[in-house]
Amino acid sequence: MSKQQAIELAEVCRGAATSVAAGLREVFRSNMDVEYKRDVHDQVTEHDRACEAAITDFLTSRWPGARVVGEEFGAAGDGDVTFYIDPIDGTTNFVQGLAFFCTSVGAAVNGKLVAGAIYNPISDELFSADAKDAWLNGEKLVAKDALPAGAATLITGYPTAADYQADGELAGEIFADLVANFSSLRRTGSGALGLCHVAAGWTDAVLNASTSPWDVAAGIQILRNAGGFYQPLWYSRERGPIQDAPAYFATGPGGDYPALTRAAEKIVENRTKTG
Repeated sequence: MSKQQAIELAEVCRGAATSVAAGLREVFRSNMDVEYKRDVHDQVTEHDRACEAAITDFLTSRWPGARVVGEEFGAAGDGDVTFYIDPIDGTTNFVQGLAFFCTSVGAAVNGKLVAGAIYNPISDELFSADAKDAWLNGEKLVAKDALPAGAATLITGYPTAADYQADGELAGEIFADLVANFSSLRRTGSGALGLCHVAAGWTDAVLNASTSPWDVAAGIQILRNAGGFYQPLWYSRERGPIQDAPAYFATGPGGDYPALTRAAEKIVENRTKTG
């Protein structure tokens, strides 16, 4: 993958992520039908599916032969370039009228991330990255130094109902430790935007114990190119591309948070043991 190809892929990701923005703004805070996938915590709307279909059409028309992996329709194609699509990351926020959701499109070549874009259509914030740099609305993005332990803010969805199922009482113990050792915790409901906020220096760290490639592919590239740190967490000895890891934590430059490290170690130990 040449530098020019990575730049071109970044532009395609930006175009795809913003291509559905007008439609999302139009239906935001309107009445919409909601369905549930795995349980009541996993919502989906007709707009998730329509956006993924539209983004897929955009991508395949501009990069023919690409493989596309989306949250709603799964994987299709077998090209060297793979696009990861989350049409609405933060669907619950979108449904309830909370303006913290985004469209996320990441690109990998033979498994290695090379580009991505994440767009919040309400705040009009477009985060993006190619193989080297990251940007926010066209301006180069460089992460600020993370605040020291005790003064820092952590964004985390942990523990969810599924985390309590997996970790039992340990989940409550981990959460209590995080509450005691961070200045504040925020449950924002969008993993992709959480990574972007760390990349921008608007928060210091993020932790998620259950994630999918479309949730993180673009955010990983943006965060690392901005100078942040991303640690994938694996629940077995099997390893793959970084975006395939089922969990992660991330920090801004210099972030050193023993409570976060303890949380990750305990979650990994428990889930590796229980399978």
